[in-house]
Amino acid sequence: MAGHRFDVAWIFSLVALFFLRAHCFYLPGVAPEDFKKGDPLLVKVNKLTSTKTQLPYSYYFLPFCQPEHIVDSAENLGEVLRGDRIENSPYVFKMREPQMCNIVCRKILDKKAAKAFKEKINDEYRVNMILDNLPLVVPIRRPDQENAVVYQYGYHVGLRGQYAGSKEEKHFIHNHLTFTVKYHKDPLSGSARIVGFEVKPFSVKHEHEGEWNEKTRLTTCDPHAKRAVTSSESPQEVEEKKEIIFTYDVEFQESDIKWASRWDTYLLMADDQIHWFSIVNSLMIILFLSGMVAMIMLRTLYRDISKYNQLETQEEAQDETGWKLVHGDVFRPPANSDLLCVYVGTGVQFFGMILVMMIFALLGFLSPSNRGGLMTAMLLLWVFMGLFAGYSSARLYKLFKGTEWKKITLKTAFMFPATVFAIFFVLNALIWGQKSSGAVPFGTMFALVLLWFGISVPLVFVGSYFGFKKPATEDPVKTNKIPRQIPEQAWYMNPAFSILIGGILPFGAVFIELFFILTSIWLHQFYYIFGFLFIVFVILIITCAEITVVLCYFQLCSEDYLWWWRSYLTSGSSAFYLFHYAAFYFFTKLEITKAVSGVLYFGYMLIISYSFFVLTGTIGFYACFWFTRLIYSSVKID
Repeated sequence: MAGHRFDVAWIFSLVALFFLRAHCFYLPGVAPEDFKKGDPLLVKVNKLTSTKTQLPYSYYFLPFCQPEHIVDSAENLGEVLRGDRIENSPYVFKMREPQMCNIVCRKILDKKAAKAFKEKINDEYRVNMILDNLPLVVPIRRPDQENAVVYQYGYHVGLRGQYAGSKEEKHFIHNHLTFTVKYHKDPLSGSARIVGFEVKPFSVKHEHEGEWNEKTRLTTCDPHAKRAVTSSESPQEVEEKKEIIFTYDVEFQESDIKWASRWDTYLLMADDQIHWFSIVNSLMIILFLSGMVAMIMLRTLYRDISKYNQLETQEEAQDETGWKLVHGDVFRPPANSDLLCVYVGTGVQFFGMILVMMIFALLGFLSPSNRGGLMTAMLLLWVFMGLFAGYSSARLYKLFKGTEWKKITLKTAFMFPATVFAIFFVLNALIWGQKSSGAVPFGTMFALVLLWFGISVPLVFVGSYFGFKKPATEDPVKTNKIPRQIPEQAWYMNPAFSILIGGILPFGAVFIELFFILTSIWLHQFYYIFGFLFIVFVILIITCAEITVVLCYFQLCSEDYLWWWRSYLTSGSSAFYLFHYAAFYFFTKLEITKAVSGVLYFGYMLIISYSFFVLTGTIGFYACFWFTRLIYSSVKID
């Protein structure tokens, strides 16, 4: 009794821990850097991004002011795949030393430069910068809430507008930046740590007296006369042969925010209630399904098994109908059994990757300060999980009395990755054609192929070797030599209909969280609520398993024993709804107008949907596999 109480207390503690961690829990990821007054602060520039095109560009793709030498920062695999291009900038600050109206450079635009700026302003591109590993944000006040501020990542290159009394639309560039660096001071040492990096962009047509030279003083912005830029009343137009002077101010603000909590502002989530609603909604689905499974398992099955075991003669058994009648065919290998083994193995690989990644994220190892860390972790985990893919596909292959284990291993190692790589290669060629920094360089592509062929494929072979070496799993009942004829099925037991019905509930359990994931991917926002995501993932597993078991039971009761592929496709069909939801999201939430960007969106969503199909299909398959073995091992077969 005491042990039982301990178990219950432990489970409640675990649930409480997850719910507490449902918010932003992370390790800062990098060692803090202390700055003394006057220490140089190096501002780095990152890619230009747009939610309208989804094509990132290097900062110096546009003719902005450049330092003497452009130096690329070292980037990890995830950063390169995301299109990050981190370089040094001409902006240099000194810690806790405010600056006013620093001139960066003066540019006279030629036709090509003016056209490039106009195109990027039309596509609403934003400039991204980094200081002490913190991204630059623009604070925007929310009109619906008092004192509420939301943060936009990066500032817009410029804006479109009209002069008063004119209908002609002009392009204006943000050429004056007012930076605010927030710092937390250590009262003992006097040093400070950076905890915030904000900017207010302005478009100002700077004026000066006389010819331009290095010592020219601006009349529109002068530190000596304490004349600062506070508005964009006289904006800087983008036109050929127009002069543009780039300037900036730097303010320093002391903050109570500690260094360890500096990412909280960025990760602050205003939609808690929606996530809780999503989980409650999903739990209701689970409750409904669990009730059905409990009824089948405890009442119907118990009654069936008791009845079957009490039958004394074979003649009496012939009069019976239901799932016991197909006992001689239920474990007959399915058509295309090799392909099923491959898909199950790939699904196990996916499941292992996501589970381990979720655990790492929950423990805070995938910090947002480690840009590209999530994608790098996913790729490495996928590669190492090849061991389990090989093992599970070989075990199933041996159950189907297969003998050529090397053939099935090769298919497992190559089928799914080759399909995804082919789609990815075509999409990458399209990005390359647009001269975007999002195009994966040849060296990185070679590294990906090396990971696949050098680590993943050998691990799949190792897993398959050990999986095939083990003795085959014994079926609980013998399979007849001659297949039994399947009676005509009711319309609602039609394979296509029941498969499509089966995918609705797993998709329904996750679609609200899916909205936030799509928003983080395509609208460039941070997603760091892995506590919620883990709960939803557990709900997805349970829903997939339960709906497949329920429909599998109804199928067997209709004397249809072709459950192998049906169980995989039943829960896997949720990917069909995911892709259609992605299409709905594209037309209702995104403002993508370019054909290339549309192809990229649907190409990547196709990869995600295909992966979701493999994952959910495998969960459903193993649930049904366990269920059939359980019920047929419980009845006495003469």
